[in-house]
Amino acid sequence: MAIEATRGEATRGEVTGTGATRTEEPQPTLTVDELAARAGVTVRTIRFYGTRGLLPPPVIGPRRVGHYGVEHLSRLALIEELQHQGMTLAAIERYLEQLPPDLSAHDLAIHRALVATWAPDAPEELPRTELERRAGRALGDEDLDRLAAMDVLAPGDADDTFRVDPGLLRLGVRLLDVPIAHETILASRTVLLEHTRAAAQELTRLFRDEVWGPYRERESDPEHVAAMKSLSAHMQPLVIQALVTAFQRSLKEELGAAFRTE
Repeated sequence: MAIEATRGEATRGEVTGTGATRTEEPQPTLTVDELAARAGVTVRTIRFYGTRGLLPPPVIGPRRVGHYGVEHLSRLALIEELQHQGMTLAAIERYLEQLPPDLSAHDLAIHRALVATWAPDAPEELPRTELERRAGRALGDEDLDRLAAMDVLAPGDADDTFRVDPGLLRLGVRLLDVPIAHETILASRTVLLEHTRAAAQELTRLFRDEVWGPYRERESDPEHVAAMKSLSAHMQPLVIQALVTAFQRSLKEELGAAFRTE
């Protein structure tokens, strides 16, 4: 499923009470056919989700044409992830009913990241036509270079094919329209890799020295050892959720301080 924001959707920035720049949601610009194409679902599915309350109604424009926006795309991505986790449609309905009704596309994207499985998707080798279909847009050579710089894809074994990380494709395509220099993307990737690797190493050391080591010294029962190994595996999604939440709060504070007007 290729769920992406519309290329060229304009956003407006405004100054909040604290002086930090806040970006508003792009205005709805997608027809139901365009939304279906971007989301990789049928128009019938979108209308069905609407009748079940899984998607908010579109904004009705001239000629009674409904228009959809990035929040609909993000909600479809969340529904897809919940289905990927094995939830039934009825369970997804109950899950979404518990969410605040005014969640932004940004909030929905973060929520999807938190419910997603911690295990990364296996890379897929795709021809360029399929890659562009999933991206929901044509990709020029410069676009491909930028996606490669973000580790979203790499050249495949055959001509005009690419090894693609499905989990990063949506994010990478959205970043193509952000006015960020190629060098800045590379520098940002280096910063993220260095700090996330350092956090992973330190957390692993703490678990090994403070939890696993003492447990092994006291317990020799193979069943208990297996249970501890299972615990370590189940801790990974919890740790990822904690890291995402902590990073989100820290980034919000830093951006607020950096762009606060005097």
